[in-house]
Amino acid sequence: MTVELDCKGLNCPMPIVAISKAIRTMSQGEELRVEANDPAFKADVHAWTRRMGHTLVDFQQDGRLQRAVIRKS
Repeated sequence: MTVELDCKGLNCPMPIVAISKAIRTMSQGEELRVEANDPAFKADVHAWTRRMGHTLVDFQQDGRLQRAVIRKS
């Protein structure tokens, strides 16, 4: 199952707060797809996934729009 999370318009640290809340409701192996446009999101999501032990499956940036796919460990 894949969960979608729209964090566009949220500023740091709110995208990571929203990701943390969403991932708690998910099962191991499920993926969370996140869209954000906060300039700090790229660094934040990379650091958060490493620190929390989840897998950053994909990260793409198109202008200000950033998309991340996180697999819950």
